[in-house]
Amino acid sequence: MKVILLERVEGTGVLGDVVTVKDGFARNFLLPRSKALRANKANLEAFDVQRADIEARNQKNREAAGKNGEALDGTQYVLIRQAGESGQLYGSVAGRDVADVIKAEGGKVDRSMIVLDKPIKTLGVHEVKVKLHAEVTVTVTLNIARSADEADRQARGENVINSQFEEDRAAEAEAAQDMAEGGAGSFEGDHYEA
Repeated sequence: MKVILLERVEGTGVLGDVVTVKDGFARNFLLPRSKALRANKANLEAFDVQRADIEARNQKNREAAGKNGEALDGTQYVLIRQAGESGQLYGSVAGRDVADVIKAEGGKVDRSMIVLDKPIKTLGVHEVKVKLHAEVTVTVTLNIARSADEADRQARGENVINSQFEEDRAAEAEAAQDMAEGGAGSFEGDHYEA
């Protein structure tokens, strides 16, 4: 299907381009979200007449997104989730979760603005892109931890999973050393003379 783009669409074209896209992409994404018009004679003529207005509206939206992006860019958010010993989350963090935590802190984003290639399934500090406008993308940092204390440690750059394993190994080594020195189950003064 041929369409006229009303804004920049990544991987497709920029405002004013007449492009051929798959029918489903046009019907399900571009047309309902007012990102394009069908490329017929009437729409081409109407677009030429309204091009200056459409460009001005797009510029205004880009500037508003840019201002919103300045406030959001580089911010850090903490998500407390349950996870196993290896740092694997019980469940995952999806775009909806990211949008909810940003909104709770006063940010203005929708779930559709969050760009996640795949859901986040591990503890740690993760960078997430937020696409506020077709031409404005910012990065926020998610600190996913099991507790607020763990989140603070991660924010300082500590790898809490490795630290936990090292603490466990040290405790096991200390217990093994105590066993070797004292002998298994023996106590001082616990000697029987025959």
